[in-house]
Amino acid sequence: MGGAPPTGDDPGRAGEEVTGDRPPAVAGAFYPADPAVLTSTVDRLMDTVDVPADDELAAAYVVPHAGYRYSGATAARVYARLRRHRVHIGRIVLVGPAHRVRLDGCAAPTTARWLTPLGPVPIEPVTGIGGLSADDAPHAPEHSLEVQLPFLQRAVPGVPVLPIAVGVSKVDLVAAVIDATAPGAVLLCSTDLSHYKPDAEARQQDERTARAIEALRPDLIGLRDACGVFALRGTVEWARRAGLRVRRLALTTSADSGGDPGRVVGYPAFALA
Repeated sequence: MGGAPPTGDDPGRAGEEVTGDRPPAVAGAFYPADPAVLTSTVDRLMDTVDVPADDELAAAYVVPHAGYRYSGATAARVYARLRRHRVHIGRIVLVGPAHRVRLDGCAAPTTARWLTPLGPVPIEPVTGIGGLSADDAPHAPEHSLEVQLPFLQRAVPGVPVLPIAVGVSKVDLVAAVIDATAPGAVLLCSTDLSHYKPDAEARQQDERTARAIEALRPDLIGLRDACGVFALRGTVEWARRAGLRVRRLALTTSADSGGDPGRVVGYPAFALA
């Protein structure tokens, strides 16, 4: 469990020595376990994206986290851009929900590396960040952060990542954690949108959520509008305070990639610059 909610003045256990490796939890389920197949899958998805010649690296992006079969093409809208700007990216901060372990507040892992079929990803240690505890439990089974790693390994190889699981949290706390960890980094917020509605209904709901993101209004993003709602609200609030503007890259559902149109999941891709 994540324990009691940390306060803005309590750095929790963040800053403890990071050691060991986290093995992949969803390889072979959410993405291919074979390294060659995974490499070709990720590269093919990114290669299908036509990044405009005048594209500029954004401070942050919103990216989905379902199985690559369903959300990979939408996620690639972000990762093709990161690949284009790879020489300018020195670190990544990755925030997303904890689906399987109860978490209050925000938690960083204590492990030094996360493993995927493509090899290890260096995990950036953190020290003394108010509101950010050190807790491996919510990270161990979690897919929302892990599925981003193979894309990052191909788009920005060798770049260290700080994965932050975001549980039930006030928007100000999440925005403050992002503000403390994001300087010098590109921020990725991992979230899907509506879940298991008919396609037409899902698209209407997701359009309302997209407009709230574009308007930098975290208060208009409801609990059932996104599975990563607390990370998403905090990202939007952080972007509002930073004076960023939101650009929509894609807004799709699983029906676009062959899923059952009677029961879809929504997938967002946004740039915040």
